[in-house]
Formats: sequence, C-alpha cells, structure tokens
Amino acid sequence: MKSGNIKKVVLAYSGGLDTSVAIKWLKENYHCEVIAFAADLGQGEELTPLRKKALNTGAGKIYIEDLREEFVRDFIFPMLRANAIYEGSYLLGTSIARPLIAKRQIEIANKEGADAVAHGATGKGNDQVRFELTYMALNPKIKIIAPWREWDFKSRQGLIEYAELHNIPVAATKEKPYSTDRNLFHISYEGGILEDPWAEPPSDMYTMSVPAEKSPNKPTYIELTFKNGNPAAINNKKMSPAKLLTELNKIGGRNGIGRVDMVENRYVGIKSRGVYETPGGTILHTAHRAVESITMDREVMHLRDSLMPRYAELVYYGYWFSPERDMLQKAIDESQKNVTGTVRLKLYKGNCYVVGRRSPVSLYKSELATFEEDTVYNQKDAEGFIRLNALRLKIRR
Repeated sequence: MKSGNIKKVVLAYSGGLDTSVAIKWLKENYHCEVIAFAADLGQGEELTPLRKKALNTGAGKIYIEDLREEFVRDFIFPMLRANAIYEGSYLLGTSIARPLIAKRQIEIANKEGADAVAHGATGKGNDQVRFELTYMALNPKIKIIAPWREWDFKSRQGLIEYAELHNIPVAATKEKPYSTDRNLFHISYEGGILEDPWAEPPSDMYTMSVPAEKSPNKPTYIELTFKNGNPAAINNKKMSPAKLLTELNKIGGRNGIGRVDMVENRYVGIKSRGVYETPGGTILHTAHRAVESITMDREVMHLRDSLMPRYAELVYYGYWFSPERDMLQKAIDESQKNVTGTVRLKLYKGNCYVVGRRSPVSLYKSELATFEEDTVYNQKDAEGFIRLNALRLKIRR
C-alpha cells in the first residue's frame, strides 16, 4: 500500500494500454477509489464502450464529457492565431490537448472531493510535464500520482503481459506496439516500430489521410474566411469551431495533406521520432498566414513572428496556464484584430497552395505595388532612403 492518505483519485483515462492498467494498479497499490475521466476531443472512436470497460476494470465511476467545441475554440484557435509550430514541423496537436484534459480533471477532482489526480504518461515523455504543470497551476495542493514513475513495469510489453494476466482488454499488441494519440486536431504515432528513425512508417498505419499518390488527380479548391484571426466559414458556409475543423480534416485527408515525420527534442532532453497527421490544421495554418499577409502591418508581423518560437515552446513544454503564455496571447490577439478576409486554396497531391486572398481591411494597395506607371510613389525618393540606411555601413570602411 503506497499511502493511506489517498482515498479517492481522478484518473485521466483514455481506455488505452497505460490507463487501463493504471486503474487496476492504483486500486492494488493505493487501495483507493478510482474515478476515470475520459475527454471527448474528437478521437474519432466510439467512447461509449469506455464506460463499461472502465467500470469492469475497477473504476468506481467514470465521466465521459464532450469537450470538442471548447477544445477548438479556446485552445486550438488561440494557438493558431499565434501560428505556433514546434521546431518547424509539429503543429502541437497532442501538446494543446493536455491542458484542457488536466483542467477538467482538476474541476472533477474538486467536485468529487478527490485527494489526488493521476495520469498514464511515461516518465520519459512530455505529457507528464504538461499534465502536472496544469494540475499545480490550478490546484497547488492536489496530490499527483504518476504510475509510470512508480510501478515496476519497464516497458509497454510488460504492461501488455499484465493486462493479459488480469483480463484487461487493450488495443496495443505485440505485433503493433506503437502508441497513438488522436483528437480533432491530429493523430500522433510514436514508439515501437517507429523508434528506428531510418525506417519508413508502415503504409497501413495512417488513419486521417490517404497517401498523396492515391489522392484525387483533380485539384480541390476551397475558400476559407477568417474574422479577427479565427476561421469562421468554409466556402461562405459558417460553422462552429469543431464542425469547421472536422470538415477541413475530411477535405484535407482525402487530398493527402498534413503528414509529418520528424525527430523532435522532448522537454526532458530526449530526441524522439514522431509521425503526425494534421490535415485540417495544416490547411488552417497556411490560410491564416495568407490572410495575415494582406492585413497585418509589417513591423507588427515581424515582431509577432519573433515571438512564435517561444510561444510554441510554451505549448510544447506544458506552460499553457502560465503568466508568460497569457502575456504573449494578449499581444498576439491584439495583432489579430484586423486579420479578417478570405483565402482561396488549391489542394492537390498532399500540397496546400494559396491561390488567392482578399480582405475588406486589406493593406495591399495595387496602385502602390504596380510596376506600371503610378502617381503616388516617386521612385527618386528611394535614393535618399538607401543612402541613409547605408550610412552606418559606409563609415565602417
């Protein structure tokens, strides 16, 4: 028995290998009541069986809550307004889900009078940090149990054997031991057969997108409308945040868009190979930058761009509920007040091309940009401009 002080714990439960084993393990080692919490973030899987599975595995109660609209509106869209990409490739699909799951988990723990919260993240990964930083930010007094840092299992193979011994049904198998995490924004694959960075992922692994070579031979054109930096409509049809992203996932997926295979630097210091599918998110990111290109002041854009790597790091590392992320978000949202307009995109064979953009508040002025004759720009003025900017370079000689 680990501790007599913990009588009730709320576990972030996905129904996967780690958290399925965790229910049984928590009861065996802490002799406490386990309340499972499953967040519907658009996993694309049927969540109803989780109720029966969690209760059969030993949970005293389970919460299954639909958080899709909140997820997209209050977490994904603010992140997209910042154009956040980690290390040039990762659109942060798993990272952005964790603070919402942990936030709701703390709310349930407070409601249930639980002594502790628990998660199934490993001691070698990023998710443990993301969950626990959120727990501590929102309820500093809550006890935290991280089974992977306590139990004797050394690998997922050991968990599979434990699950088989205790008749716990799990999806992971010895043949396909890689781990997946899915939500409305993306799906990630890591571990197992993907740990060799030279090995190409198996073709049957992907679930949200078709291979580019098997996508339609005819391009798909769509128009995306933004208001104050947020996506609002597809082809002039207004949709809620979650419905809009769901539709873009379908459109992007069938055109082979959004696959990424990268080796990234985890916060704990380990390099890790991750494979991702983010079809709708890739389209949104491309379109958002296109609207910004005609609506944002140059210096505002360049200053905001200098903040993007730091913002992405904060999301990746787990500092969503931090004063520095709040500060950056306020600055970014100020820059988005005029990011309103429509982008026309051409989707073809895994590529997302911007082929048109317009805005009622556009800063693009054809009479200034033209190479033809104009009356608003005196080209001779450029000589003095260049001489003044060259002055510091000349005096160095």
